Amino acid sequence: MTEPLMRRLAARGERLTVGALPWVAPVYRAMPQVAEVLELPFAHGGLQWAARRSLAKQLRGRFDTAYVCPNSLKSALLPWWAGIAKRVGYQGESRVALLTQRLPNPPEGERPPMVAFYSALSGEPDVQGDQPALQLTVEMVLTAMAQLELRRQGYYVMAPGAEYGPAKRWPARHFAALARQLPLPVVLLGSSKEAALCAEIAQTANAAKPGQCLDFSGRTSLDQALAIIAAARAMVSNDSGLMHVAAAFGVPQVALFGSSSPLHTPPLSANAQVLWLKNDPAYRPALDCAPCFKRECPLGHTRCLVDIQPADVLRFL
Repeated sequence: MTEPLMRRLAARGERLTVGALPWVAPVYRAMPQVAEVLELPFAHGGLQWAARRSLAKQLRGRFDTAYVCPNSLKSALLPWWAGIAKRVGYQGESRVALLTQRLPNPPEGERPPMVAFYSALSGEPDVQGDQPALQLTVEMVLTAMAQLELRRQGYYVMAPGAEYGPAKRWPARHFAALARQLPLPVVLLGSSKEAALCAEIAQTANAAKPGQCLDFSGRTSLDQALAIIAAARAMVSNDSGLMHVAAAFGVPQVALFGSSSPLHTPPLSANAQVLWLKNDPAYRPALDCAPCFKRECPLGHTRCLVDIQPADVLRFL
């Protein structure tokens, strides 16, 4: 979702180095406008003062401007300690002194889609229409497929996970039922955290249609996952990071929304079909509870996702 920002900055002649955690660095390496990706040696959570100060010392004198995409205090510490003269970011988390150019955070109920939110850091107008785009070479795709012994006759991808919580996940039984009805094999993608979920889907689908599901959860690097998605016939996913990857490659996709909102984090692609019962006038009773943005359904039914049927998805594939 930050790719359109990178494109705007590169188009006006800025040479871009992106500081990213290792788990997301491959996404930036797939952006041709990014000249360098600096993998940040920080663990998730905690300020890690010593590590940040040590890296900041190494970066002194290298950069003229820092665009701080996350809203956290710790993300603004590194460019401040590195002495970068111009530091652009949104207000928040008491970091007034750490930024030289501060954009006001929109009210929580009025935030624009995240692509526009990030693109506004460029200081340029008309950021609403930007669409993300990633690029991989054919060699990168073929290498990944060979490494994973993935057949080339075509396949679908399903990404059934959503790290935020179960209120964003379409039921495993629905994924399995859909997989059984598809004419090509299905590749299941996810981290090791989704291994049990993907194993359940594969076991159920393969019991009725042997060999239909290939479970790659926890077995791929992010580079390999990007290549698998880029070459897929189509992808089905929840509202997740891999959903945005598919959109950025222009892969035909069906994106399933429940507790979150496609008004805030939509897959920005002409080839994306969003299913969200909140927007379906024929669905009754109406989902007055959505979007709740909760990790687990406060009402205990999660019907915003349960009631999306495999047949509803199949008609777009």
